[in-house]
Amino acid sequence: EIARRPGSRWPLEGMLERFPKLREVLDRKGRLLSGGEQQMLAIVRALLTGPELLLLDEPSQGLAPLVVETVMGTVRELKRERVSMLLVEQNAEMALELADRVYVIDHGTIVFEGTPASLRANHEVTTTYLGVGG
Repeated sequence: EIARRPGSRWPLEGMLERFPKLREVLDRKGRLLSGGEQQMLAIVRALLTGPELLLLDEPSQGLAPLVVETVMGTVRELKRERVSMLLVEQNAEMALELADRVYVIDHGTIVFEGTPASLRANHEVTTTYLGVGG
């Protein structure tokens, strides 16, 4: 029903073009979808509501590499379209590629806040929290 609202920024047909795999499974119950299909469906459902801020919690977790690329490709497109997003992602390189601002959180405490470039330049934080550097 939400998908059929006139003038919606994210019409259902456009979402199915972004995620053509979903067109093949429109008649299935959500619990019968693969993990990747469920993740794509979750993003589509969120966009269909017309959010001011899209929250993405580990969108690549547990997905096959090809599906990760599909999902993250859509996230890149959304960024180009200036959709405001809050991305929580354990894949640091993927997150840094997409982010304008970065927060590193350790046990509920923000230990770093800045740009992706400033994080990459911070040897202590990248070594301690991201397991890179060395």
